[in-house]
Amino acid sequence: MAIRVLVISNYRDFHTTRPEAEIFKGLAKYKEFEIFVMTYKDSQHVKDFEALGIKVIHFYPQKKRNKKEIGFIREGIIKNEIDIIHLFTPRAIYSGLRAAKGLDVKVVLYRGYSSNINFFDPFPTFKFLHPRVDKIMCNSIGVEEYLHKFPFFDKTKTVVISKGHEIEWYKNIQPIDIKKELDIPKDTFLLVNVSNNRKMKGIPVLLRAMNELPENCNAHLILVGKNMYNKKNLRIIKNKGKIHFLGFRKDALNVVASSDVFVLSSIFGESITKAVLEAMSLGIAPVISNIRGNYELVVNNQNGLVFKSKNYKELAKNIMFLYENRHLCKEFGEKSKERIKNILNNKQTIEKIKEFYMSLVK
Repeated sequence: MAIRVLVISNYRDFHTTRPEAEIFKGLAKYKEFEIFVMTYKDSQHVKDFEALGIKVIHFYPQKKRNKKEIGFIREGIIKNEIDIIHLFTPRAIYSGLRAAKGLDVKVVLYRGYSSNINFFDPFPTFKFLHPRVDKIMCNSIGVEEYLHKFPFFDKTKTVVISKGHEIEWYKNIQPIDIKKELDIPKDTFLLVNVSNNRKMKGIPVLLRAMNELPENCNAHLILVGKNMYNKKNLRIIKNKGKIHFLGFRKDALNVVASSDVFVLSSIFGESITKAVLEAMSLGIAPVISNIRGNYELVVNNQNGLVFKSKNYKELAKNIMFLYENRHLCKEFGEKSKERIKNILNNKQTIEKIKEFYMSLVK
């Protein structure tokens, strides 16, 4: 008899959720599994799910403790004789845990950040220390290490399975003439960062690194994302002509594909950052901080460069090294694509989750 898996997640945005959604599209092709997905009716993956035989239940919890919503999930577990319920978002976790109370179903949580848990706060405690949780799927080694540091945490409950990517997803992404748009010289060395401005992203570190570059260094930085253009960031910048704030861009990947280097300056919290995986899939050389969530992304001096988190002077040296050795950008970019193909690919993710699910119900 097939293993019945109920997934609860928000799949409204196609691009953002693709690495996760593709896992279940892949699993649906195996006769060993019957996949059910609870998500919004207008989710962009729904047609693909249904075409593959996945049973989509048009529902996503709107509150954390709504009895009617919890009852709906519970009814779905019982009616469909679910063996495993996989909860990916905070709302799904809060509601799903309550819905599974007293039922013979395995409960799996997903954790994609290596920060933001305070065990003096009852809500994270409810989620990750809850006795009803059977396993926690960690997106990286760093996330597992983060959870293991807390007292009373059952270390046997974690499993590390990263959300892989595929080079083919990005085959239609073409570079745009961003240098013409910005009216900068054609031989400009372009650095790019794509993120929304949050403390964990370490944008001030990146801006201070740009200040360390020699005046005659023709390197420019493009910042793509919301809330980058603010007083705090502007106060740091010495040469405003070399920093370009593009804000939110629907063609962010095309901008990345037009650049020489993708820089991730995060100081905490990340876990195999999706924006870096995208840049690597496009063959763009990555320069990243050494926070624990990044362990799997870059092997220093093999497919990119790694600098000590918060050390803007070391980051500046890495930028200058690639500026003076531009041939390495192409080499690191190609090796990054190989790393996606061989180590961080979606096919391996599907196989690992297949084995993981089967081990839960054996």
